[in-house]
Amino acid sequence: MPAHVISSEQQRDRMLHTPIPKLIVSLSIPTLASQLISVFYNTADTYFVSKLSTSASAAVGVVFSLMSIIQAFGFGIGMGCGSIISRSLGNRDNERADRTASSALFFAAAVGLLICIAGLCTLRPLMRLLGSTETILPYSESYARIILLAAPVMCASFVLNNTLRSEGEATLSMYGICAGGLLNVALDPLFIFVFDMGIAGAALATALSQLVSFCILAWLFLHGRSIVRVHLRYVSKRPGLYGEILLVGFPTICRQGFASLSSALLNNAAAVYSDAAVAAVTISNKIYLLVRSIVIGIGQGFQPVAGYNFGAGDKKRTRQAFWFSVLLGTAVCIVCAAVIAAFPDQIMHFFRDDAEVTRIGRQALLYAFAVMPLMGYSTYVNQLYQCLGFHQAATLLASCRNGLLYVPLILLLPRTLGLAGVEMSQPGADLLTFVVSLPFQIWFFRHKLR
Repeated sequence: MPAHVISSEQQRDRMLHTPIPKLIVSLSIPTLASQLISVFYNTADTYFVSKLSTSASAAVGVVFSLMSIIQAFGFGIGMGCGSIISRSLGNRDNERADRTASSALFFAAAVGLLICIAGLCTLRPLMRLLGSTETILPYSESYARIILLAAPVMCASFVLNNTLRSEGEATLSMYGICAGGLLNVALDPLFIFVFDMGIAGAALATALSQLVSFCILAWLFLHGRSIVRVHLRYVSKRPGLYGEILLVGFPTICRQGFASLSSALLNNAAAVYSDAAVAAVTISNKIYLLVRSIVIGIGQGFQPVAGYNFGAGDKKRTRQAFWFSVLLGTAVCIVCAAVIAAFPDQIMHFFRDDAEVTRIGRQALLYAFAVMPLMGYSTYVNQLYQCLGFHQAATLLASCRNGLLYVPLILLLPRTLGLAGVEMSQPGADLLTFVVSLPFQIWFFRHKLR
């Protein structure tokens, strides 16, 4: 870990003059690591819990909808403050960056506490709403109860992580996330099998890992390792700042909120067929999410570059950053799609040794493979609008994949195509999101980045 950080002016010079490919790759590697570790939090739970039973495996998918709600607000507040911070630093307004980060941290923790209280008070009906059958319900309740208790810490961690990334210190943000993720993988088998805690052990491992991540990230700020300063005295009493953070972060809140809705609708649609169907779509979605997290990780390296350069008035470098990210993200998606197409049965069998789960999940993976190469472009168009503060268009684009386009498909396709319709819904929404993103990108480049 570095003993000191570079000055704000040195960082600004780096973000405005380092060659775009080198800069984005250097920022993307730690954000990729952070994204992948975040996915491993839940993927590790899926892997180890799947060894208990098919119903327990399905419960992880049900609670994932709840975790998406927590992430919606944590990520949303974090992305909102991150966009403001990177543009403020690019414009040499460090005081505004400090005020935004400090206010967002305490705001996120308060929102997480509200989610915790509301969730615990409505736990059983909430789990039924998110797709629990009678056989899945005991597992999902046990898992969700502990996850809810960790909600304030999870939301606060997202803000600290995004603050570091927005100032170009993605490597520092990686420390806390990676340490927590590795701890989660180690604690899962210990709590689940050695201590015989079952699915509650998986939830406890996740909660403790999130706490460790938060403590490490907080230590970095308390010991002056960041450019942006976080302190109670910088917390704003002006409601307008919180409104601005929410407004800029609203696309992420919509995207993650719709992810929760889509997950719940998917679970309910699959539950009509069997617990095996719920488990299969849960596992296949985790694989899909793994690839999407790589794409988002590259985009999180791209966003501060775009924010700094757009804030400094350099439109040419902003354009270059976008196209390089699209090229890199698309190449990654093609490689991942090829691996999935070559080994769908082996991937499913790795998580759950159940012939029916493998059969259903294999087909879901192949549908995902068909549209995966399109994922990078549509993701970066959305992130471009958001990181530069064009919140209305960013919100619309963010709402497409898991909401405006997905919800009609998940409601209609299963009625006409049965289980295949359940499996096709998310890939179909991704294809339509790509089509919708095209005119938005063309317009933005002609009118804002010419």
